[in-house]
Amino acid sequence: MAASRCPACAEPCVEPRLLPCLHSLCAPCLRRLGTLGEPGRAAALSVLCPLCDAEVALPSGGLGQLIPDYTALGRGGAAGAAGCDLCADGAAARRCQTCGARLCLFCCQAHRRQKKTASHVVMELESTRDCSQAEKPFFCPSHPSEELWLFCEQCDQPVCQDCVAQRHQQHPYDFTSNAVHRHRDSLQKLLRSTQQRMSTLEDVLSQTDDVGSAISARAEAVAAEISLFARGYVKAIEEHRDRLLKQLEDLKVQKENLLHLQKAQLQQLLLDMRTGVEFTERLLTSGSDLGILVTKGVVANRLAKLNSTAYSTHPREDDSIQFSPQERAGQCQGYEVFGAIICKTVDPAKCTLHGEDLCSAHQNELTGFTLLCNDTMGEQMGRGGEAVMVTITHKDKKDCAVKPTVCDNGDGTYHISYSPEEPGLYAVCVYVKGQHVQGSPFIVMVKSKFRKHQGMFHCCTFCSSGGKKAARCACGGTMPGGYQGCGHGHKGHPGCPHWSCCGQVKMSSECLTALPSDRSQRSLLRTVEL
Repeated sequence: MAASRCPACAEPCVEPRLLPCLHSLCAPCLRRLGTLGEPGRAAALSVLCPLCDAEVALPSGGLGQLIPDYTALGRGGAAGAAGCDLCADGAAARRCQTCGARLCLFCCQAHRRQKKTASHVVMELESTRDCSQAEKPFFCPSHPSEELWLFCEQCDQPVCQDCVAQRHQQHPYDFTSNAVHRHRDSLQKLLRSTQQRMSTLEDVLSQTDDVGSAISARAEAVAAEISLFARGYVKAIEEHRDRLLKQLEDLKVQKENLLHLQKAQLQQLLLDMRTGVEFTERLLTSGSDLGILVTKGVVANRLAKLNSTAYSTHPREDDSIQFSPQERAGQCQGYEVFGAIICKTVDPAKCTLHGEDLCSAHQNELTGFTLLCNDTMGEQMGRGGEAVMVTITHKDKKDCAVKPTVCDNGDGTYHISYSPEEPGLYAVCVYVKGQHVQGSPFIVMVKSKFRKHQGMFHCCTFCSSGGKKAARCACGGTMPGGYQGCGHGHKGHPGCPHWSCCGQVKMSSECLTALPSDRSQRSLLRTVEL
């Protein structure tokens, strides 16, 4: 069986080790890798994989603690029957149960004749499949003479019988032949999930290519439209045309660059997933049981990380490139020219007004609302610079106008603030590009100056007055014993803290100086219990 080769140096694999990105490198290539980070720091060191350029974290012990790549070592014999471990010429027909060596028929006889190995138990390989899957036993790093044939469920690692009797004495364990089925199923579940995400990624990449073609086609169409418009002008118009084409090309390149960036990110994620899927499939189909158990941790971590990577399921750009021949473009060689490339244009009919103070306000208090500018599709413009005009006039006093302040937030929203000096009804008109926006004009009721509370915000007159009998409350409740104020929990009590001057239950409300109309009836109420 030919020895597998390192994918980095193309040389036969020597002590191949498995990186967390599921790429396998030989020992010489690993030694040539430079670690990232500062030695001595708490954070683990990392390396850049030379195959996928991913930064992968190393175990706390460094490169030497990476697990071997048993698939690269040839365990499972996917290329054919395993060879004899002694002569390396003949095909293995038997296996020594004592030393684990694979033997051809000739070496098996010599194995029995030698004094040191004469007592070894030699087992015959029953079929070609057994021969192809023959493997040397894995020995415990803590007990080199003991084979790893048990699996600690609590520590999630293969162990020997001495480990079970010592460090893993109270831990649940099982035979590796039994444990491998459960962990194989979990890897297969992760594999299926990754395969589904690969299919979705391929669809997104296909859509990205379609949008890229649509952008190119649309750009060419707009270029032809611009050229047709520019023929009616002389030298100044030709210069303006060239300038528009350059702007269009820049916009096209910008959109294509964003698409290319998204495509590269999606392709890299797809490549990483394909690497993980191929390795996992190879591990599950040709790897040994113990090899699966030893490797499954890093494989599961890699697949889980790939499955949790977020990505956009739609192309980030579209072909919304438009040319507006009526748009003023300023001066070109002394001539006023028209025509501009736009991706979005504001639609006054789609612009909306938002805020709690659209219906009412208070005299001499600063208030305001927000204008949201949208395009023809109803989507927010995302940029400022629109011509916004606001007028606020008194309905009865025409000479009493309010001068508003318009603040451009730069993201397609505009905050309009004002402070009315007179109470009454005001008509508010909001224009964008000389047209009324949605909901304009509208009426605002300006109330008189905000009246502050003169009383106390409390829940019981008896408590808040220090037990005074003459203390009253706007809720009208009284208590037995000649007390005029309310107490806790009586029927006329609002059930929560309230203002003693007007009975309002909101802390920040406006004071209502007039007592409730049914005060005479409510004054007859009595507190049931304190």
